[in-house]
Amino acid sequence: MTTLFISDLHLSPATPEINQCFVKFMREEAIHADALYVLGDLFEFWVGDDDKSDFASSIRHEFKTLTELGVPCFFTQGNRDFLVGKRFAKQTGVTLLSDETVIDIYGQKAVVLHGDTLCTEDVKYLEFRAKVHQPWLQWVFNRIPMFLKQKIVSKVQSDIKTDKQTKSLDIMDVTQSEVVRVMDHYNVDLMIHGHTHRPNVHSFDRNDTKYTRIVLGDWYTQGSVLVYDKNTFELQQRPFGNGSK
Repeated sequence: MTTLFISDLHLSPATPEINQCFVKFMREEAIHADALYVLGDLFEFWVGDDDKSDFASSIRHEFKTLTELGVPCFFTQGNRDFLVGKRFAKQTGVTLLSDETVIDIYGQKAVVLHGDTLCTEDVKYLEFRAKVHQPWLQWVFNRIPMFLKQKIVSKVQSDIKTDKQTKSLDIMDVTQSEVVRVMDHYNVDLMIHGHTHRPNVHSFDRNDTKYTRIVLGDWYTQGSVLVYDKNTFELQQRPFGNGSK
């Protein structure tokens, strides 16, 4: 049996290939797992739990089916789906995690998170993040009409795209000192996160201890899954279409 980790799918009505790969993954692979962890940015942008569109309903259906089959599913909010809330959790059966959560994977302690908070050099983004995570602002946003939400989201997406074009890749990557701080804080030697779209396994030694940081991949050109079992782990790809694993 395995525990599966995914992040940065950026699902939307405009990404049919990614959506189909996700559905295939949920129905043919996740149903056999011990647990599924979604570490943020499942959606290109989640406008709110009151989204009743066919697209939003179809994604909720996949999670509800999975959890009703007895597979625990855990969800960490990302920078694109920070509005996923309690209603989504109730409708789907998923468990919402905090920004940083320590889990046990077959006896191995690990801290899991989306990864955006590790990018401490991206000051402008962190200021934006602090603003949109204010409870009063989210309370207001969740109570305005859907058409107005969609207009605001379109503007935010445009601003994000423009901002990314002016940033260096180094600024948008994690800061090693923050990685060490978080791992020390939780007394773990394993970290799993997404956000940077740079799938890899990083190892470093410190105080005679080997630390491992696993970065999940995005789903822009293929599916990306961390498969973790009792003896080993592997970052794997899932091709779009009807290709084999």
